Amino acid sequence: MPVQAINLGFPRIGIQRELKSATEGYWKGALPREQLLGTARDLRLRHWALQRDAGIDVIPCNDFSLYDQVLDMACLLGCVPARFDRDTELVDLDTYFALARGSNRAHAMEMTKWFDTNYHYLVPEFERGQQLRIASSKVFDECAQARAAGLQAAPVLIGPITFALLGKAKYEPFRPAQIIEALLPVYADILKRLEPLAATVQIDEPCLGTDLSPEIASRFVPVYDRLAKAAPNVRIRLATYFNDLAENMGLAFNLAVESVHIDLARAPGQLEEALRQASKTGKSLVLGLVDGRNVWRNDLSASLATLEWAVDRLGADRVAVAPSCSLLHVPVDVNVETRMDAEIRNWMAFAQQKLEEIATLKRGVNEGRKSVASALEASDEIIAIRRRSPRTHDAKVRSRAAAVTSTALERHAPFSQRQASQATVFKLPPFPTTTIGSFPQTAEIRAARAAHKAGTLDTAAYTSTMRREIDAVVRFQERIGLDVLVHGEAERNDMVEYFGEQLQGFAFTRNGWVQSYGSRCVKPPILFGDVSRPKAMTVEWSQYAQSITSRVVKGMLTGPVTILQWSFVRDDQPRSETCRQIALAIRDEVLDLERAGIHIIQIDEPAIREGLPLRRSEWRPYLRWAVDCFRLASSGVADSTQIHTHMCYSEFNDIIESVAEMDADVISIETSRSQMELLDAFATFHYPNQIGPGVYDIHSPRVPTQAEMMSLLSKAARVIPPRQLWVNPDCGLKTRGWPEVEQALTNMVAAARAARQEHSREPS
Repeated sequence: MPVQAINLGFPRIGIQRELKSATEGYWKGALPREQLLGTARDLRLRHWALQRDAGIDVIPCNDFSLYDQVLDMACLLGCVPARFDRDTELVDLDTYFALARGSNRAHAMEMTKWFDTNYHYLVPEFERGQQLRIASSKVFDECAQARAAGLQAAPVLIGPITFALLGKAKYEPFRPAQIIEALLPVYADILKRLEPLAATVQIDEPCLGTDLSPEIASRFVPVYDRLAKAAPNVRIRLATYFNDLAENMGLAFNLAVESVHIDLARAPGQLEEALRQASKTGKSLVLGLVDGRNVWRNDLSASLATLEWAVDRLGADRVAVAPSCSLLHVPVDVNVETRMDAEIRNWMAFAQQKLEEIATLKRGVNEGRKSVASALEASDEIIAIRRRSPRTHDAKVRSRAAAVTSTALERHAPFSQRQASQATVFKLPPFPTTTIGSFPQTAEIRAARAAHKAGTLDTAAYTSTMRREIDAVVRFQERIGLDVLVHGEAERNDMVEYFGEQLQGFAFTRNGWVQSYGSRCVKPPILFGDVSRPKAMTVEWSQYAQSITSRVVKGMLTGPVTILQWSFVRDDQPRSETCRQIALAIRDEVLDLERAGIHIIQIDEPAIREGLPLRRSEWRPYLRWAVDCFRLASSGVADSTQIHTHMCYSEFNDIIESVAEMDADVISIETSRSQMELLDAFATFHYPNQIGPGVYDIHSPRVPTQAEMMSLLSKAARVIPPRQLWVNPDCGLKTRGWPEVEQALTNMVAAARAARQEHSREPS
């Protein structure tokens, strides 16, 4: 049997974001259920046909989702929190979306990052007495749909151990092994029902690329023995990705599975040991040679040599070629980027091009190098051009970065002294209120921005339009009584793309959409060269907002680590070097804002935790350069200038010391979905600076009441001294509508005022 080409997953949203439009139309009541499901069906059929036509032999199904694959798995397993009352055997569509977005009666499930990516998943909740059973027909329906289309697709399931580790227990005492045992019978039932529908099932266990406790590691063999016995005619392909299997390599290859997929883009050094384990155990090996996380073209000659070596060791019938992970994390098609710089576009491959690369590698190893000679020659030439291109190197930028000393990473005085200076300058009340930065982006704002970019609205008219928006946002904040104002970010399309567009070293797409969560899509900038800031990026807007109000206005910037993490980053130098270049560019902007009279400056770093390596042994060097880059960006200001940072959807317990080392005067964090559980880390550590725990979940359309926000503030005040607390939403407000924002922020200000009265009566 020749080497096969396998795909692990494909982008769901559609090249024109058709899924986004359909789901949001359904949420607004403008699109009937049948039309939403019809759009989803058409996208699946289109994507399956595209993969088949590209030459992929084994095509995935159940990788498609209306919102999130972990939420899908929770519904399949019946792992639905009790607060979402339902009277149907299967989870219906409205309950499904309520789990993700909340309802009038129940807050949404928590959301956090999928390993070290910028994709967000819904956190499963494990409750005492939970009745787990098959509660969704989605995977079976999609298998049947694929068969009806003439495809023998491989359904994708998140493995039971990874699923258990992704979730959060709502009771004590709790051991993950308990939930694994409870999940196992349901997984066995799922495989039994899939047996007549699918010859192969892909089970994803990315947790094998992380540090596993001895107890969890010991569960793998019995779990997979049970699954293999449940459906003896199903071939299980174990998919691992995002890291080296390291000490878990032997464990993975000794499971009752037919083949093991490994990520050779992230961890090429693991191949030798994987080949040894495959030879020893008789397992087949799937080589993840094409990078599913980045957009650069594959070095086909090098990858083909690796593939040939594996075939020589194991035989063609026991080797397959695949992407390193699901292609969910890259845009669909680079060929539609007709307005992009042609040279840079030629360096890149999106999902469709990556399928072609996989098929080329398959053909090259099965039919010989001559059969793909032209593709290899083109690849070699493009790789060489990119490596020697002067567009990627700037001697001045490199010299400046090399000259950075430790002095540039330090504020002039410690926080205790800065705090006193800032209190004198700003004279803020206890429980000061602010927002995270953005306000709703209306159709009018987006239309004006698009017209200006297209050249049909001149700069003077555009500036006038944006200033009117700033006027409205500032007056609204004054009216409801916010203490620290923002200008609303009407001019910004995205918190990373906006800055990348004004920095040297970045390229941009028009249709390079990638799903972040649910219907939220982003167009990550493409960081291809050395980074510098030609001119000020935000000063004009913040300075104007400050000029029209007597209240303090906060300048808003995105931090260097987040710009790095949320871009497609060059792979020809260490990420730490690229991040230092970005930090210097942001430092210049911070100092320009301060000179322009902006004395509270927020530098958002929601991606600090996301960038953490998956193995603890690699944390220290990453945290060192990540924290240093934030400090490099923020430490040039006077003591009286207050530096804020914002982080969202992250667990901080294990990096709290590094968060403190960032030395921001104020940190705002997402805490409302977790009901303030995330504050435990700050209480235990006795975080020294000020904290704004979010009291308004902006990822849900639900408007929290004043009483609910007061309850959250009371919880916060039990673990954080009230004098350290700020009051703010979880995140920016750009995706929300004005009516809900007006009511929610009015409630938030009222809650803060009530908290001031309550704590003013307490003895000091």
